[in-house]
Amino acid sequence: MTSPIEIEGAEASSVLDKESAPQGDAKESKKSEGRSPGQLMWGRFKRDRAGVVSAFVVLFFFVVAAAAPLISKVYGKNPYTLYGQDNPDLLDMFTMPAKPAGGIDGEFWFGIEPGLGRDVFTQLLYGMRTSIATALAATLIMTIVGVLIGLAGGYFGGKTDYWLGRVTDFFMALPSQLFFVAAMPVITTVFVAPDEETPTYVRTCAIIIVMAFLGWMSMARIVRAATLSLRDREFVEAARISGASSWRIIRKELLPNIVTPTLVQATLTLPSTILSIAFLSFVGVGYVEPTPDWGRMFAIGANIVEQDPYYMLFPGIAMVIFVVAFNLLGDSVRDAFDPKTGR
Repeated sequence: MTSPIEIEGAEASSVLDKESAPQGDAKESKKSEGRSPGQLMWGRFKRDRAGVVSAFVVLFFFVVAAAAPLISKVYGKNPYTLYGQDNPDLLDMFTMPAKPAGGIDGEFWFGIEPGLGRDVFTQLLYGMRTSIATALAATLIMTIVGVLIGLAGGYFGGKTDYWLGRVTDFFMALPSQLFFVAAMPVITTVFVAPDEETPTYVRTCAIIIVMAFLGWMSMARIVRAATLSLRDREFVEAARISGASSWRIIRKELLPNIVTPTLVQATLTLPSTILSIAFLSFVGVGYVEPTPDWGRMFAIGANIVEQDPYYMLFPGIAMVIFVVAFNLLGDSVRDAFDPKTGR
C-alpha cells in the first residue's frame, strides 16, 4: 500500500515538474491539442512557400478567366472584332502588324493578330476561360468515373475487381493522342451533318467526352489501391458486422477516407487536361474559328512565328506559368495531406 507521505511526495514532484517545464513546450502542446486533421493539413500547407505562391497564381488565373467579359468591357475591346480590317494602318501590306513588337502599344496591350488584326489580350483572356472551363468539366467527370470504378473494384474484389481491372488496362493501352485526333470528327458528325457548321457547344461536349473517356484510369487505380487498404480495417468490419449494406459502407466508411488521394490526383490531372485540350485545338480537331482558345492561338502563332514571334509570347508565358504553378500546387497539397511523402 502506498503511504500518505509517498503520495504527498509524488504530488509535490508532479507540481515541480509542471513548474520546471519550459513554457514554450506547454504553449506548443496547448496549440496542438484538439486540432482536426483539416487544421493540421492547413498548417502544413501554409508553411510551404512554394505551395502558397502557386495557390495565389492559380487563383489569379481562375479569377481572370472568370472575369474575362468584365475585363474586356473595361478594356474596350473584344476577341472577335477585326481591328486590323477596320483600321488599315494597323497592318502592313503583308498583313503583319505595322507597329514594332507585334503591334504592342497603349491601345493594344499584347499586340494584334497577324492577318485578321484581332486583339491578342482579349483573345488570351477568353482562351484561358475556354480552356479552363472545359478542363474543369472533363476533370470532374474523370474523377467521378474513376472513383466509382475504383471503389467498386477495391471493395467487392473477386471477379468484379478482375474485369474492372482488365477494362482499365485496355483503356490505358489505347494511344490517347491518336485516339483524340481520330475520335473528335466521328463524335461531331454524329450530332451534326457533314455539310453543316458544328456549333461550339457540340465541340465542347465532344472534347469533354473524349477527355473523360480516356482520362479516368489513373484515378481508378489510385482509388482502388486506397480502397484495398481500407476494406479490411476495423471500422469497416464493425460496420459490416452491424448489418450495414455495401452501399452504406462505401458511402459512409470508405468514401470519406479516400478524399485525400482523390483530391491530390484531381489537382494533378487538371493541368494535363488543359494541355490535351490545347493539343486538340492545335492539330485542328478541337476548337476552331472564331472561338478563342489557347491551343488555337498556338496553331496560329506556329504559322507566323518567323514573321511575328511576339504573337506567341504572352500565350506561351501564360500557359507555362499556369501549368507549372498547378503542378507545384498539386505537390504541395499532397505533402500537406500526407507529410510522410515530404520532398
